[in-house]
Amino acid sequence: MVKKGRQIVVPGEVVATGNEFLPGDGAYRDGQDVVAGRYGILDIQEKQVRVVPISGAYYPRRGNTIIGTIVDITFNGWLIDFGGAQNAFLPVAEVPRYINRNELREFLDFGETVVVKVWDVKARGIDVSMKMRGFGKIEGGMIIPVNSNKVPRIIGKEGSMIKLIQGATGCEITVGQNGKVWISGKDGDSEIATKKIIEFIAENIVISGLTEKVEKMIKEMGFKTSGIEIIAENTDEGSEE
Repeated sequence: MVKKGRQIVVPGEVVATGNEFLPGDGAYRDGQDVVAGRYGILDIQEKQVRVVPISGAYYPRRGNTIIGTIVDITFNGWLIDFGGAQNAFLPVAEVPRYINRNELREFLDFGETVVVKVWDVKARGIDVSMKMRGFGKIEGGMIIPVNSNKVPRIIGKEGSMIKLIQGATGCEITVGQNGKVWISGKDGDSEIATKKIIEFIAENIVISGLTEKVEKMIKEMGFKTSGIEIIAENTDEGSEE
């Protein structure tokens, strides 16, 4: 027995039966059964069963991309508020060029927003880096908040949903696992359209046929989706990493 994915399940509900199914995040084994350990959306991928929470706090993981704001500057780096229980720390050594310790504020100042990658999660805090390509200070565009638990659905399987939106609107989109989305386009109209599409996805993550509905919405806005690969609905789930 196995329930269909994308259903809302509650704690204690049997969602699959058989040793071939492996419990993942939000699920546990009880004899032959795999049981939901929390309230959320059932997701079954290659016999692994997990329950994705619909709401809740963001807990950073190594490798996550996060978007945050500079809130303090120390003698050897910057503190970043990303909405977590603790601020993240960006050391001087983790920026892409040499910075004199007396010039930290000239490189990144209070209130500026950055895209960084989590490279270590410790009890005392989170260490991040922006050495890699695609990470750094955000300039222009707009940032919209979404529930961090809806991020995988917004990204899509292997980035399929984001690629669909970017290909149609021409906007660059960076999604932080902490629930911040940066949209940068050639004009305000394309950015606003992209914002509406992302908000639609976030508000409708549990409906079936979401990818097709998003494609329809994009066409109704006057954008083209021809030549853009669209991954089937039953695999349209992004990684939480």
